[in-house]
Amino acid sequence: MSLDRIRPDGWRARIGVIVPPSNTVNETEFNRLKPDGVTFHFTRSPLHPDPAADDFAEMMRDLHRACGELATCAVDLVAYGCTAGSMACPADRLLGKMREVSGVEGISTAGAILAALEALGVARIAMATPYTEETNAHETEYLAAHGIEVVAASGLGLNASLEGIQRISRVPPRAVFDHAMAVDRPEAEALLVCCTDFNTVDAIEPLEEALGKPVVTSNSATLWAALRALGIEDRIAGCGRLLRDF
Repeated sequence: MSLDRIRPDGWRARIGVIVPPSNTVNETEFNRLKPDGVTFHFTRSPLHPDPAADDFAEMMRDLHRACGELATCAVDLVAYGCTAGSMACPADRLLGKMREVSGVEGISTAGAILAALEALGVARIAMATPYTEETNAHETEYLAAHGIEVVAASGLGLNASLEGIQRISRVPPRAVFDHAMAVDRPEAEALLVCCTDFNTVDAIEPLEEALGKPVVTSNSATLWAALRALGIEDRIAGCGRLLRDF
């Protein structure tokens, strides 16, 4: 093939993603699923167990640094790829800081989940996570405040220590499947599997086949929202209804 016909990497879009320091899964999942001509560029920002304690000051400082790094890459959009963190911080502050520093639009995993459930016409869900009951309660409250009823939630309690957090990415897809199946309820219109560091991509289709309902994950929602925000309408097969049909 002539070099004159080869386009540079990221010719359609370059997407910057901010993840927690321990996170490894969404890097691999996004790069595995990315459409032709799209590239993802990652940087890390510390986890903040209680970001509201100082009115999000430390979180905003760390976010400023991370967005500055991605701005240097001249990305077309910035995604804040942390479920709990993006649910903890008010969206206007989080996205506002991202736009201010990066100079481009931003999305968050929390906002992506809400947009995905809205696109699917879902208002009642079951939620499976690797988190503690306390974190699940916070996320249930967040979803309820945005019109989503969580009829059942269950976690693996892995985010109580650094050692546990580092184990999240090592939970195999079969265990994610079994955990998610156990939390589902007949009255749930969809199943939500939270955490961007959870190996979910291979479990989505088997779960949808077994349950007969949509399955949304933190990563499928974030990937979908990032692509659609940039006008990239490619349908991605093998990862559930959201990426295949919407």
